[in-house]
Amino acid sequence: MLHRKRILFAINSLAGGGAERVLVTLLGASGPWRDRHEIHLALLDDEPRAYDAPDWVTVHQLDARYKLLPSLTQLRALAGRLAPHTTLSFLTRANIANAWAMAGRNRPWLISERVNTSAHLGNARAARAMVRMVYPRAAHVIAVSDGVVDDLAANFGVARDRMSAIANPVDHHRIAALAAEPPAFVPAGPYIVAAGRLTANKNFPLLLRAYAWAGPPERLVILGEGPDRGALRALAASLGIADRVDMPGFVANPFAIVARAQTYAMPSNAEGFPNGLVEAMACGVPVVATNCASGPSEILAGQSRHAVAGAIDVDAGALVPTDDVQAFAAALGRVLAEPRRSLCGAGARKRSLAYGVEQAAAGYWARIEAALAEPETVNRTTFQPGASS
Repeated sequence: MLHRKRILFAINSLAGGGAERVLVTLLGASGPWRDRHEIHLALLDDEPRAYDAPDWVTVHQLDARYKLLPSLTQLRALAGRLAPHTTLSFLTRANIANAWAMAGRNRPWLISERVNTSAHLGNARAARAMVRMVYPRAAHVIAVSDGVVDDLAANFGVARDRMSAIANPVDHHRIAALAAEPPAFVPAGPYIVAAGRLTANKNFPLLLRAYAWAGPPERLVILGEGPDRGALRALAASLGIADRVDMPGFVANPFAIVARAQTYAMPSNAEGFPNGLVEAMACGVPVVATNCASGPSEILAGQSRHAVAGAIDVDAGALVPTDDVQAFAAALGRVLAEPRRSLCGAGARKRSLAYGVEQAAAGYWARIEAALAEPETVNRTTFQPGASS
């Protein structure tokens, strides 16, 4: 019988969120690789799970309690017991722990970067230094977009020939099933929808101002929760649109609401890969999005961010500069008008098909197996933090 290689995936938890959902989706699509590999999953934090790994994946529950040092020591101990042939981690803390866990083991380790690292870390100098020390030593870095690749090369010293961009998978069958369910919230009329955590990077103030400027008859629904809720409510009131803006908070099944919207709006200042944008497109909803780092220009225009100048119309809707109220307002007006709205909805659905689960899973496993097959990777990527098993 063929000797199967042990592959250890690692992530902070499966408590919810885009990266967690992506990892579980990828594992669920990894059936074709089961005969060649023994697949394990390490969860650093002991939290209630919003998603379940396939039953043929061996799950190892650790208890790092959201802290870096226990993440390092516990994942290293697990790697010592399992002796994985390679590892692949998701999210920054798990990536740092992965490097420590595999130090001195003469085995390749890979990481997946889910965010635009510069935007995510901001001015956190210690975190930026740690990423700059660790990421270039990985056998391979899988980024969610070309924009993330560009950022890691320019600002964190990762060689381009040791990175690749694999977009997040979109499970069209799951989305279609959830979209068909009765919505948990029903607005008082036709509506524009946006979704995301209510934080500065998502820039919902831009959307509120653009909506007030455009003055469409449709209502505005913003799904999600976060620390900026009060400020956004106050801004809506100051703009005179509070009675036309709904903020129902976190909704377990957003797709039933998104699928019934006239348009999906994404006003972000930064993204790693905008899952919500592609998921709205999979629902057949036209979109208006900012040309932020990273991903929207690649998804909507098939071009790098810097190759797109100003506001442009695309088959799925419109792409506009970041933080440009008038451009966003004008784009909303164009996309909401028929017959363009219906044409863009069909275009959005067609474009979303490029982000299927099977393509993403094949891409990840190609990188894993390439690392396993390349003996010189071991010597180039060993990270020595001075720890022992």
